[in-house]
Amino acid sequence: MRDIAAGEINRTYRFLALAFGLSLWLDAGPSAIAAAAPSHLVISRGEAAGTYQAFPDVCRLPSGDLLCVFYAGYGHVSLPKAECPRGGRVCCVQSSDEGRTWSPPRVLFDGPYDDRDPHIAAMRDGTVICSFFQYRPVENKKIEIDVCLVESRDGGKTWSAEPRVLAPKVWAVSAPVRELAGGTRLLGVYTADDKTAYGAVLRSTDGGKTWSEPIPIDQHSGVRLDAETDVVQLADGTIFAALRGDGKVHMHFATSGDGGQTWSKVRDSGFLGHSPHLTRISTGEILLTHRVPATALHVSRDSTKSWQGPYEVDSVGGAYPSTVELKDHTVLVVYYEEGAGSAIRAKRFRLTAEGPEWLALK
Repeated sequence: MRDIAAGEINRTYRFLALAFGLSLWLDAGPSAIAAAAPSHLVISRGEAAGTYQAFPDVCRLPSGDLLCVFYAGYGHVSLPKAECPRGGRVCCVQSSDEGRTWSPPRVLFDGPYDDRDPHIAAMRDGTVICSFFQYRPVENKKIEIDVCLVESRDGGKTWSAEPRVLAPKVWAVSAPVRELAGGTRLLGVYTADDKTAYGAVLRSTDGGKTWSEPIPIDQHSGVRLDAETDVVQLADGTIFAALRGDGKVHMHFATSGDGGQTWSKVRDSGFLGHSPHLTRISTGEILLTHRVPATALHVSRDSTKSWQGPYEVDSVGGAYPSTVELKDHTVLVVYYEEGAGSAIRAKRFRLTAEGPEWLALK
């Protein structure tokens, strides 16, 4: 397969343009947010993951270890080519000491296409699920985009040999599978073309055996939302969705009172943000990490009615940050630095009344 020029991709597959929309970091730079302590830990660079590493996510495995998955390729988009015939792949690193040290990177899944933006979650039945999407070249130099899952039944040691395609051709995913209190599973997805862009969820009520078609979130809002949809269940059972805005459009929110079957109108968050990731920690606060400005964190202490921040996690470009609560009730955040020799970074903080207190990882 040959390189595919972005200008020849048909209008339905606008996701490549989203992937290259890096100049927006400059629109709201570090001066817009409170500065963070400079310490970070590089948890993966080079080795089996190659020259470009991005889009990380982290979860706690049934064993208690932490597993961080990320995209590995030769650039921000790594389509199959002669020097890299299988394109980008999913790699991972693992920690058994709460993020202080990490294993060398290893390949989790490498299909024949560009397998990208992986996310990871452990279900209550012990299954570990990695969600990602593929850029799949087809005839006439076009691309189809598939939402995929692979699973591990042995705590992340081995994985499905073939991906399960949940939403083919025009859908992407930038979030983990979220398991609700009653067992329903939701997966935030999104789509875009020349006329519209919006988020949606896939829904499973049988432990992941079957999944619904994408359920749109206010599809006809009139607001272009590149989405990168993520969801979290609030204490009262409400499902809260965060959706990336297009260009300089603010991040938007929506809610569902029936487990994701129907959704409210989207509403403006009042702040910019790409790649939203949501975590409800044991003390009840909701953490919203995102790119733009820089690598940032918002905190809600009232079930998403209001937000404090943004707090700077790091001034580095790239981002796509995600969080996991550690055993001592501090929080680990993983994210990436953009550019040649890119790497996966991690930082640790304790949430205080004033915001994050940054702590050493070593």
